[in-house]
Amino acid sequence: MVPVEVSGASRYDPRVNAQGLVMSLNYPQIDPVAFSLGPLTVHWYGLMYLFGFAAAWVLALSRSDRSWAPVRRSQVESLVVYAAFGVIVGGRCGYVLFYNFDRWLADPLWLIRLWEGGMAFHGGLVGVMAALWLFARKHHQSFFAITDFVAPLVPIGLGLGRIGNFIGQELWGRETDVPWAMVFPRDPALLSRHPSQLYQAFLEGLVLFAVLFWISRKPRPIGVISGLFLILYGCARFAVEFFREPDAHIGFDLLGWMTRGQLLSLPMIGAGALLILWALIRRRFVTTEKP
Repeated sequence: MVPVEVSGASRYDPRVNAQGLVMSLNYPQIDPVAFSLGPLTVHWYGLMYLFGFAAAWVLALSRSDRSWAPVRRSQVESLVVYAAFGVIVGGRCGYVLFYNFDRWLADPLWLIRLWEGGMAFHGGLVGVMAALWLFARKHHQSFFAITDFVAPLVPIGLGLGRIGNFIGQELWGRETDVPWAMVFPRDPALLSRHPSQLYQAFLEGLVLFAVLFWISRKPRPIGVISGLFLILYGCARFAVEFFREPDAHIGFDLLGWMTRGQLLSLPMIGAGALLILWALIRRRFVTTEKP
């Protein structure tokens, strides 16, 4: 690393080694705005949600044809609509309550100003669970049978959402000197950082999808797939948080190193383990007849 001048002060720039060679990767310049139609501006982050729902819809249609699927093909559209509302309402409420409660108290209407951004996975998870409970009750199905069906569909949207975070240059990683570090142009400090959004896209998206899709190829005791989702996502999120920059207005929540994301993921891991244990003890399978 070599010293550089920043606003008249000297500091060491982690992007440059002793030979003056740049050690970080160039951030691909991608406009966060996908396109504009008059006053309407469409961001890539929003499109990623749309792509995620579309992919889940297609995959759900395919998996609904299986003899043990608790969701009929004719019910898939309703299921996706329920889940979409759960994601949006829960994700927004979770972001406000878990990460910006003080701001909401000062400005209650900020909750409904979705165009200003701000969604949280853990809130979205609660919202989806509530929506799926309503769906299961309406169609007289086991709640965990429905969540087992939905769990393998979720990682596609999670992975796309993290790519949207990367394009929008938000939720970046901590400062580092690894060879694949990136300097995000919107970072006021212009530090070389972990591209933690891509780490999350890989673990929460690709890896989680591959494991859940493979495990769910055959009938499993009701609750196993849902429990596995909770454990794997919780562990992936807990691990990546070590590379992700903590929220500036929150910092670390516990022990001087645990972030809000890690704290919220711990109950997921515990609940997932208990759910799998419960499912294996009961060993009940979906019993449904297709028309």
